Amino acid sequence: MNPYIQEANQQFVSVYNRYPIVLDHGDGMYLYDTEGKKYLDFGSGIGVCGLGYHDPQYTRMLHEQIEKLLHTSNLFYNVPAIEAAKLFNQAANMEQVFFTNSGTEAIEGAIKIAKKYFYDRSHTNCGEIIAMKKSFHGRSMGALSLTGKEAYQAPFGPMLSYIRFAEFNNLDSVRALITENTCAICLETVQGEGGIYPATDTFMQGIRKLCDEHEILMISDEIQCGMGRSGKMFAYQNYNVLPDIVVSAKALGCGVPVGAIGTRGRATGVLGPGDHGTTYGSNPLATAAVSAVFTLYKQYGILSHVTTLAAYLDQALKELAEKKSIIKEIRGLGLMKGIELSVPAKPYIEALQKEGILVIPSGTNVIRLLPPLILEEEHVNILIQVLDSLF
Repeated sequence: MNPYIQEANQQFVSVYNRYPIVLDHGDGMYLYDTEGKKYLDFGSGIGVCGLGYHDPQYTRMLHEQIEKLLHTSNLFYNVPAIEAAKLFNQAANMEQVFFTNSGTEAIEGAIKIAKKYFYDRSHTNCGEIIAMKKSFHGRSMGALSLTGKEAYQAPFGPMLSYIRFAEFNNLDSVRALITENTCAICLETVQGEGGIYPATDTFMQGIRKLCDEHEILMISDEIQCGMGRSGKMFAYQNYNVLPDIVVSAKALGCGVPVGAIGTRGRATGVLGPGDHGTTYGSNPLATAAVSAVFTLYKQYGILSHVTTLAAYLDQALKELAEKKSIIKEIRGLGLMKGIELSVPAKPYIEALQKEGILVIPSGTNVIRLLPPLILEEEHVNILIQVLDSLF
């Protein structure tokens, strides 16, 4: 066994089922382990590294900020946070933003906005949130309470009592749960951990209409599917729908830990001084990373590139599925794809690793593809060739 793995198993709290690979460095679309093996990456750190690895301009921008200032408290303003907020709000069509350290923290903040919104209107704490079955929003207590998977929740109950679960992409199921106490509806625009299921146009637009009719908040979790992965900066922009709250993270910092809660309309101004806070949120380094990401996405033409490469990947996967009966379905949006197999995916994920390709699971039978957004046709061709040989 690799000595690093032996040491890790002794030192770490054992909450991850890790693959026996110790990654050392990366360059472009490729990662390298401590033994020198090269891997074509179709996981991007679970959708984090949108710009791939070792991008020289991204590295330079962060280095410049490290030389200036890493941290101040939120008792003071800092320029990188102000600049990042403006870029985020413009890109997301939001009015204000609160920066966090992760997507899970952003979900927790969104829950608080929804509850405070109801409290301000009713002067009671009875506000209820409708979430989706098979969803995933994080593993802290509030985020876990929103997550529609009982197996994840069971050891940690009771969960928050004011969450109700509807069927994803079933508008009638959502409508049936709305009461006078409903304060928000929360959904992933594309369910990631639940098997890579995009929302339908009818569902997204229907949720928006229900929220408007009942004056409740629409919360879009774009932690995994946002930041360019769909071909739009945020996946909800493919549906001509604007949520009241958007939750973002992962590729927002392209490797630097950062999350965000964007608000507009009824959700703006709900939280005031003393209602929420964070020590590290809005720190100069993390927000400089956010600005670097938005700047480089524009400079590199990432959104149009994703649209082009997603179409190429779609066609390649379609042709593969037509000749491989083991493939039950291909689904997803942009460069967020799920290959559902008729058998467990784990042996094929491990076989791909041996062939020098990294992919990740989504449930038992789904191979999830979340490549860096700098993907090129040659990388797709390599993946398809190896999948063809394995299937």
